[in-house]
Amino acid sequence: MPRILLVEDDPSVRRGLELALRHNGHEVFTSASGEDGLERVRSARPDVVVLDVMLPGTGGLEVCRRIREHDQVPVIMVTGRGDDADIVVGLESGADDYVVKPVAARVLEARIRAVLRRHGAPVSDTARPRAETHGDLSVDRAGLAVTLRGERIALAPSELRLLLTLSASPGQVLTRRQLLEAVWEHDYHGDIRLVDACVKRVRGKLGEFGGDARYIETVRGFGYRFRSR
Repeated sequence: MPRILLVEDDPSVRRGLELALRHNGHEVFTSASGEDGLERVRSARPDVVVLDVMLPGTGGLEVCRRIREHDQVPVIMVTGRGDDADIVVGLESGADDYVVKPVAARVLEARIRAVLRRHGAPVSDTARPRAETHGDLSVDRAGLAVTLRGERIALAPSELRLLLTLSASPGQVLTRRQLLEAVWEHDYHGDIRLVDACVKRVRGKLGEFGGDARYIETVRGFGYRFRSR
């Protein structure tokens, strides 16, 4: 039974989503503030965090950043319709996905199931060795582990899935739409910002900043490709 932490300060929204999630077979924990949500992440050890951006006290964006300091639990951000700036900042803070208010229970359930699938499912190829080496980078598909110069990199589920997808076909250009469908299982073109924000986070963890694209190269007007070193 997947354990869901729902961090939402609006009592009616929180209760409605809690009932819908329980109806779908989830064990649900709820928090009404960012501070309590952070404590619940540590104590309840949820499988997914559903996090509202607008929270009293410690806001959702700060909660997401602080979660990512010590935990790679999947985070689905809940934002107001049209708050594009919050969406982009939230994704760059480490969120794996987002939904907009008013939240449709079936949409949230689909996003939860998708993030749980990619949290545990590698991009596999039986012809490939257990671990691949690309210069200083090692990718272990079976063990879902990535190391850089011998040090394991902490990757959120979407970050890991993105890197596995790109590195499965070195040199091949993958469009943002292809990556969106492979990693997030979305088909809405407007969600390509998920791809760009996730690439930015992965590049940062690989030590790629500015124009230094050692592993993930932008192909302007098309998408991205993995460069095997």
